[in-house]
Order: sequence, then C-alpha cells, then structure tokens
Amino acid sequence: MRVKRRLRWAAVPLAIATAVSLAACSPTTANGFLPGFDEEGGQATNQTSMIAGLWTTSWIVILAVGVITWTLMGFAAIAYRRRKGQSGLPVQLRYNMPIEMFFTIAPVILVLGFFAFTARDQAILEAQHEEPDVCITAIGKQWAWDFQYNGTDCEDTEDSVWTMGVQAQTDAQGNVINEVPELVLPVDKKVTLKLASRDVIHSFWIIDFLYKKDMIPARDNYWSFIPTKEGEFAGKCAELCGQYHSMMLFNVKVVSEAEYEDYLASLEAAGQTGDIDEENDRLQNAPGTDGASNAEEEQN
Repeated sequence: MRVKRRLRWAAVPLAIATAVSLAACSPTTANGFLPGFDEEGGQATNQTSMIAGLWTTSWIVILAVGVITWTLMGFAAIAYRRRKGQSGLPVQLRYNMPIEMFFTIAPVILVLGFFAFTARDQAILEAQHEEPDVCITAIGKQWAWDFQYNGTDCEDTEDSVWTMGVQAQTDAQGNVINEVPELVLPVDKKVTLKLASRDVIHSFWIIDFLYKKDMIPARDNYWSFIPTKEGEFAGKCAELCGQYHSMMLFNVKVVSEAEYEDYLASLEAAGQTGDIDEENDRLQNAPGTDGASNAEEEQN
C-alpha cells in the first residue's frame, strides 16, 4: 500500500508539469522542434505540418510505451525487492497467459499502427500535381546543382531557362572552391520538381521542407508540393556521393509570383534558354573548363 501511495503522489506533480508544458507550447515545440515553422505557426510547404504530425505523434506513442515500461520495471524492482531477513529464491511464476498475450498483441498493434499512418502520409507525399503551375528540373552532379525552369510541363523544354552550378573543387592551396547555386520558387503555386542525376546517386533535400528524395542516374523522380511561406531556405545533398559531398549545397528562395517571373526573365536575357545539356558528364562545368567559363560569362 505504501508503494502505491508513493507512486500516486509522484504522478500528481508529473501530470501538472506535463499539462503546463503542453499549454505553453510554441509552434516550434508543438511540431517536435523540427525546422520549417515560424513563431506565428506558418509552415514552409503545404506538407510540412503533416510530416511533423507523424513525427510528433510517433514520439508521443513511443514515450507513452516507455513510461509504462519504466513504471512497471520500477514497481517490480521496489515491490518485489529482497527484504531484511529474507533468504533463498522467491516464489517463481512459470507463466501468465494474459501478460504473455498482452506482450505479443500490443507490439503488433503498434507496428501495424505506425505502418498504416506512415503509408497514408507517404501516399499523399508521393502524389503528383496533374496540372502544376511550375515544373522545374533539378539535376544533381558531383558536386553541384543545375536548375531548369520548364513552365508548366516538365517535358516541354522549348521555352525553358536554366542556371548551371559549378562543381566544388580545390584550388592550388588545397582550399575548396564552390559556388552555391540558387533555386527560386513562387509562393502559393503548385510546384513539381523533376529530379535527375548526371553521374551517381544523389539525394535532393530542402531541410525546412522536411522531405528528401533520391536522384538516380537514368531514372527521373518527381516531387510535388506548394511553398506557402516566402523566405530563404538551405538545401543539400543527403546521399554520400564522393569527395566533396559536404560541399554539395544549394539555396532555395521562395518569392512572390512577380519576383519569380522577373527572375525567369533575367535568365532569358542572359541567354540561358532551351534544354540544358543532358550528357552525364560530371565535369562538364568544373572550374577551369570551357563550360564553367561560358556559364560565368552568360550569367554576367
């Protein structure tokens, strides 16, 4: 009885502290401290809250299971401890059918639940816009990025404009040289990204968008979403792809529709039009090559 009373009194302050903490949650805290949210509750894309919801719910369930398990372990250690004057082994319990059934069924239910919710959200994330407002081809290469803006059709490249990144390399002193390219997206527009690779497997990851997808040679992947907040975000390759993998970075700038159109017009004025070179040559635009010189001249 004393043990039960102590556990009961210990649970009261714990419950109060939990309630106060949840009541004072900021949007960042409520979304599991994940990036992609601001203090006003704004999210980076239309999918960010769903991804964060799956993350935080999973952690809540796992912590609940952990608390129950730790409580039972602590109770058993205290209630059935060896007391003064006792010797020998306590009465041995060979089996308990209800407990064994619970320990079998409960994990199966948890696994099926995690699978069902993950499969549901993944199906939504993998769904592509039938009629996107913007379609952009993102090409990964060792170790930089090319971005081609194709209008509303990823396969129609006649009126496309592009920007080409310069691969990370070392100079004569051994310092890494790289130019971080920029991907520009219009806010509140249906965006479809066509993801391709020039050489090895890369992974396209915009950190605040809470989603990444592989870029596989000779196979195109697609990702559809709606950017819902203007601002600048960091992107990187999330697949180890060689010596300068850590320098394979890019910036994402989400702007108004007018600013987006102005950006495309500036690329067209620079002569960066048509279908970007599709040859799988990792060094076609490396520093010191004709490709890099031509790209720099066109951008200037």
